[in-house]
Amino acid sequence: MPASAFLQRSLSLWHTFTRRLDNAQPMAALLARGYVAEAFFRSGLTKIHDWDTTLALFGDEYKVPLLSPATAALMGTTGELALPVLLLLGLGGRFAALGLSVVNVVAVISLSEIAPAALQQHITWGVLLAALAIFGVGRWSLDSALVNPWLRRTGLTTMA
Repeated sequence: MPASAFLQRSLSLWHTFTRRLDNAQPMAALLARGYVAEAFFRSGLTKIHDWDTTLALFGDEYKVPLLSPATAALMGTTGELALPVLLLLGLGGRFAALGLSVVNVVAVISLSEIAPAALQQHITWGVLLAALAIFGVGRWSLDSALVNPWLRRTGLTTMA
């Protein structure tokens, strides 16, 4: 096989492969949204299950800068319950990803000691949230199904 034919065949195969990866993006974004949303939502459910313990943890263990323990507990729990729902649905998906990024960073900096495995989990969530915020939450989202068409009809620009 001549070098040019080999190169053309290789490029054709590469193009097919990248097209398939592009087609997998909505599923990958949905899986990433679900994975992160579940982790944060479960954490929020744990906090509301025993509010007195949550307040004690925010008073004794979690040292959130600039906020009282009660305010930090309320804001953190609200964020962990509301933002994952928005993220999973892909409604205001980038906003939800950025909001959960704040919750994630505050969780890491508010603990005086964090186990390496727990830190790695926060890093993984952070990377996934950054990707969703930067690249968007995908075609399988309410942003794509409802918000973007509405923005086009009204003449406003669409969300990516």
